Amino acid sequence: MATPHVMILAGEASGDAHAAEFVEQLYQLCPDIKLTGMGSHSMRKAGVELIYDSAKIAVVGLVEVIKHWGDIKHAMNRVKAALEDNKPDLLVLVDYPEFNLKMARHARNLGIKVLFYVSPQIWAWRPKRIHKIGRLIDHMAVIFKFETEYYQRAGIPVSFVGNPLVDKVKCSRPVNELRQQLGIEPDTQVVGLLPGSRNSEIARLLPLMFETAKLMQQRNPALQFIMPVANTLDYDALEQQCRQSGLKIILTKDNIYDVIPCCDAIVSCSGTVTLEIALLEIPMCIIYKMSWLSYQIMSRLINIPNIGLANIVANRRVVTELLQDDATAENVSTELFKILDDSEYRSQIKKGLADVRANLGKGHGAENMARLVLSFVEKK
Repeated sequence: MATPHVMILAGEASGDAHAAEFVEQLYQLCPDIKLTGMGSHSMRKAGVELIYDSAKIAVVGLVEVIKHWGDIKHAMNRVKAALEDNKPDLLVLVDYPEFNLKMARHARNLGIKVLFYVSPQIWAWRPKRIHKIGRLIDHMAVIFKFETEYYQRAGIPVSFVGNPLVDKVKCSRPVNELRQQLGIEPDTQVVGLLPGSRNSEIARLLPLMFETAKLMQQRNPALQFIMPVANTLDYDALEQQCRQSGLKIILTKDNIYDVIPCCDAIVSCSGTVTLEIALLEIPMCIIYKMSWLSYQIMSRLINIPNIGLANIVANRRVVTELLQDDATAENVSTELFKILDDSEYRSQIKKGLADVRANLGKGHGAENMARLVLSFVEKK
């Protein structure tokens, strides 16, 4: 059999990370496989030959997409050309649905099989999209078990491969050693600031986090703040912003799974990172801000009570969410101090986070996804 060629498209940091996980498993199962695609640091490191760096188009929100439309259009043209010129045996799309479903249509027109990994959040908003998705793909691979019923009901082939984070999210050493490495005293209370991995998130959320930290530091000068920096961001620029803020913030490139356990409380952007924090069972507060216009549109489309993945997976409000106008320094600092100072409240949150872990399955998600990919290549 000729060397199989799989093209993988991921449009933001979380998708890039998910793709890299199953890519590593693919190479173990089929060392000769050819992998090309769109992604960023994680996929490149895993061995994918990138045709476009997705860090340039990792934006969220309707207004933000319009602002970056030139870059997005350029990426689409590059991917379409690669599909036409190199015609892979399989196209694997990882999340990023607005972009990836357009690429799915082009691939189907070329006779290329399409496997979608990490389902669009049809359970959260625009549920009728599922019929369009079904027309554009050959198979859906989901990472939340509750998603399978939506696709089965619509008659779309679907596999629950498990959530790769269950295997991935682990700290490397005991917390006391990790704290020592970061220069944090054992009895110091630590607040984590996790503004996100996209520049657009940093622009919206970091000023709020600085303001929150200042309020908290005024009340308790002994607090230590720490912020892990995603590899998709400009570390030097963030370091300068932290320095200008006048706050005691440890900025680190260390593995985020070694940083999160060092925290007593965390304020986090919404997204996959809330599941990572939940798996490490650190109490958090989720904040979410978009441009005014994007929020007005999105808030009318969303049809679920929670936006944080940790709460969605738990199927109840496990951690506090502060959205848009409610996301103020006063509200965030009040919630974080409650986590730090109220042991009963803290214990209640940790029990809820344990339920999140239980609902994510038993692991081996990346390996299961790799085997599913190879089953399509072998069929061809």
